[in-house]
Amino acid sequence: MAFNPLREKGIPIDKQFKNWVDLNSKPYDKETVHPYTRTRGILMNGIEVEAMIFKRQFARNTSDMDLRRHLALTRRVEQEQQKAINWMIPGDESNLEVTLGYEQVAVDLTAFLARNEHDPYVKQALDFALLEDFDHLYRYANLMKLTEGKEPSSVTKQYTEITVGRPTALEHRHPFDDVRDFTDFTTADPATKMHILTIVAAEQQTMNYYMNIGDRAIDMLSRGLYLEIAQIEEQHVSHYESLLDPNASWFENLLLHEYNECYLYYSLMQDEPNAQARALWEESLAMEIEHLKMASELMKQYEKQDPEALLPQSMPEVFKFQSNVDYIRDVLASQITLTGDQAEFVPAENLPKDHRYFSFQSTVNAKGSPSETVIDSLVRKTGNDYRQELAGPHPIKMFQQAEAIPAVQRRLQQPRA
Repeated sequence: MAFNPLREKGIPIDKQFKNWVDLNSKPYDKETVHPYTRTRGILMNGIEVEAMIFKRQFARNTSDMDLRRHLALTRRVEQEQQKAINWMIPGDESNLEVTLGYEQVAVDLTAFLARNEHDPYVKQALDFALLEDFDHLYRYANLMKLTEGKEPSSVTKQYTEITVGRPTALEHRHPFDDVRDFTDFTTADPATKMHILTIVAAEQQTMNYYMNIGDRAIDMLSRGLYLEIAQIEEQHVSHYESLLDPNASWFENLLLHEYNECYLYYSLMQDEPNAQARALWEESLAMEIEHLKMASELMKQYEKQDPEALLPQSMPEVFKFQSNVDYIRDVLASQITLTGDQAEFVPAENLPKDHRYFSFQSTVNAKGSPSETVIDSLVRKTGNDYRQELAGPHPIKMFQQAEAIPAVQRRLQQPRA
């Protein structure tokens, strides 16, 4: 039977608050946890953070005291949900290990959404940033090998390849070229709305995470890499949030946020092998069902609209964390040279020589790029970069290890300014 959260029984709002002991979740074992249990937790932490940020902005833009109290009530529950989820990360998981988890989220989340997205422009936006996050995973993996000597695939396992994407040093664009056309939510497929809301929250939390932990690294190269990639995550948030419909009302946005949380919790509980995490997804779904019903009543009260007219009668196809090796290789082979030109995606080689892309690149990369230096440093130390290519050599010849490493070696032999 089709799942419609408005037809399901939730947990009454006054029964949703917990004590400190129950909120203090037992951490998973980082050595045995399934990588996708880790990524599910990272994703839903970001979803709950976005829920809180949105409700704070809503509260700051209304003078209605009853409405502000409602937002405060459900926002407090979202805070508790976020703590219970994020506290599953163990304290012995290093910042770099958590970072690899964040980038595995970005890669396999984005790939799944793109594969299942019907709007061609939104799909292109997803494919575009996918190749950039894919490269970030490669750069951080090489940093782990360089600075900690650890095996990066111990985090990602045999699900997500680690190899060159669109090189991070080439991802830096003028801010004008990360603003996309918005999506008309009055005609958009419900799945498209869920995809956009989900990816905005995911990228926003990655941006926030790097903003706050990037300066915790001791060595300057690690600090530099977090600094550089954090700026790309800022670009990605601009890129994705501009896909949202600015004409949607505060109440429609509230409704969609609550529905998206129901959609994701329902999706993730379908194939979660970790009993503790699955119980958390199931309980959180029951909470969000109640939040959705409350948001529906607010829309009826304040806008005199039927919320069910804005929502599908049954859930879109459930979201899954799964391996996307072949899909990503296909996108790599066809789109690695793309960059932004205002709201469009074009091969960088087709831009005029006086385009702002090149002047911006000259500014930010004037003294080198940490993402390149990380690879250079590992090659200098061990003779090779780190890769986990699960389906054979890189699909683009110039980025295959046998081709790329001699090019790096030649660069290392050149005198530095």
